[in-house]
Amino acid sequence: MSSAPPPGSGEQPPEDDPFRKPPPPNQGQGSPYDSPPPGDGRQPPPYDGQQPPPYGGQHPPPYGGQQPPPPGGPYGGGPHGAGGYPADPLAGMPPLADSAKRTLARIIDMILVGIVVYLLTWAFNVREYDVNGDRIDAARSLGQSVIAAVLYIAYDTFFIHKTGQTLGKKWLHMRVANLSDGATPSAQTSLLRALVLWLPFAFCCACIWTVICGGWSFFDKPYKQGLHDKAAKTVVVSTETEQRR
Repeated sequence: MSSAPPPGSGEQPPEDDPFRKPPPPNQGQGSPYDSPPPGDGRQPPPYDGQQPPPYGGQHPPPYGGQQPPPPGGPYGGGPHGAGGYPADPLAGMPPLADSAKRTLARIIDMILVGIVVYLLTWAFNVREYDVNGDRIDAARSLGQSVIAAVLYIAYDTFFIHKTGQTLGKKWLHMRVANLSDGATPSAQTSLLRALVLWLPFAFCCACIWTVICGGWSFFDKPYKQGLHDKAAKTVVVSTETEQRR
């Protein structure tokens, strides 16, 4: 399956990406800023040759007298966001995934990869906790942290780049998508997302960082993004409606 380029690269996702949002219906039909048709070069005078009425006359300013909001999506760009899409990046996407289901999917992934981490650290004798009779030595092992970081980052990067779904997300019917166009994240985007999520988890504050980073989606509006989603400019959407098509 093809993947989308990293956000901000200026390239469009491949046409064969099944998750790529279709462009707006009027795309390719010209722009209001295109050159005018050839003629005598004169513009017709507005309002029958008179100046338009000032504010306070018959045409009050929009937005209650205030300036309209600046165009562009949540991360800037043109009036249609990145790639000519509408200003609302969620337009044309499936609904956002439930944060509780995201948490459950993350727990499933942590258990699956954690089993492999335990087996490898046992094989290489770099377990974090060594029990010796009545004495428990809880010295932190750098080797275990490195193994955990490599496995979790590789697992997340590979599956998100390949299909947008880790095993936990696939079983619970959700996927990761680029916020800008809904396509499957590129390898660079997937790697950035995994680094923000798993590096602090492996080396310093596993439980605290997991709660903060993943739990952010419970309170984030309007895109339900975790901190790793914000760094990679991704969202997690439900695949249940896509499977019914």
